[in-house]
Amino acid sequence: MDSSVSVLLFGITRDLTGQSAVSVPLTEGDNVGDLINQLHQNYPALAGIRSLLVAVNGEYAESEQILVHHDEIALIPPVSGG
Repeated sequence: MDSSVSVLLFGITRDLTGQSAVSVPLTEGDNVGDLINQLHQNYPALAGIRSLLVAVNGEYAESEQILVHHDEIALIPPVSGG
């Protein structure tokens, strides 16, 4: 089943894409790593972020985690400050 997921963007990821959320096509069996690869293809500037984390349904996810169309996905960029 093909569908798409909405990915919420924060901080530098929002700045680099110019959007607060993007829709990414999802094929059954795709995982977080596949999602990141698609985002890098669609938004090459995101590939320059070295420590980008992904949250799925409010919890940090590993690249092997399988995604489904109703997952809530967010990109968590590195945070700096003091």
